[in-house]
Amino acid sequence: MNSKIQKIELNDGHSIPVLGFGTYATEEHLKKKSMESTKIAIDVGFCHIDCSHLYQNEEEIGQAILSKIEDGTVKREDIFYTSKLWSTSHRPELVRPSLENSLRKLNLDYVDLYLIHFPVSLKAMEKCKDAGLAKSIGVSNFNRRQLEMILNKPGLKYKPVCNQVECHLYLNQSKLLAYCKMNDIVLVAYGALGTQRYKYCINEDTPVLLDDPVLCAMAKKYKRTPALIALRYQLDRGIVALAKSFNEERIRENMQVFDFQLASDDMKILDGLDRNLRYFPADMFKAHPNFPFFDEY
Repeated sequence: MNSKIQKIELNDGHSIPVLGFGTYATEEHLKKKSMESTKIAIDVGFCHIDCSHLYQNEEEIGQAILSKIEDGTVKREDIFYTSKLWSTSHRPELVRPSLENSLRKLNLDYVDLYLIHFPVSLKAMEKCKDAGLAKSIGVSNFNRRQLEMILNKPGLKYKPVCNQVECHLYLNQSKLLAYCKMNDIVLVAYGALGTQRYKYCINEDTPVLLDDPVLCAMAKKYKRTPALIALRYQLDRGIVALAKSFNEERIRENMQVFDFQLASDDMKILDGLDRNLRYFPADMFKAHPNFPFFDEY
């Protein structure tokens, strides 16, 4: 297994690889692609695979993982697999069946991390951890106030190990990151490379993160690609970054993020790029009472 991949310890004693492979695929024809690219990702050393019931491709991702276990590239314990509970299954009695359904599709006995995909029930998640179906449990898209409500819940058995949120140079989440660190919760960044993943959410005037002149100048200085600088920026802040690509060359290139570090002065320059720009505004949830993005962070 790739020894380059670093890990961060979670508050329940497990640990999470700091670089993850994102598998989100919007269209039907991309599902097969997501299976192929996941195999390539495992071949080049990715051991953290991030997926979800919502992505509708857990079967394909499971096949990719199993084929790599069968050909001896990895063992099951080498792989850190994340799945997510979608918003239609938050009623406590639906949580475990939802996870079991994902496990059936994946052909796996357990997931390493199970997240609530959008804010709303934790008790039933705790039972999944107790049953050994999920090694760790966490949340996704929660704001500070919503995290606080969970942490202050009477009878909380396991606090979430992580909060997976959109986070990149244009939305650096510094306040939420500080709050998470204070409470021993790991921040996991999706959309770490900006617009690439959300073409259907944005208009053509939205700035393309990887074209940013400051980022491109920094890439020249370090003789790296803008994508590698954007990923390294997150790792140097203690964030777990997810990188998604169907392109073999880019998948291989993303593994080079461990070959260099950014100077603290350059980190400060990159901090200055923040413009509170959300590429994934999740407008379809705006009417929900627990919509997370009305708060400052």
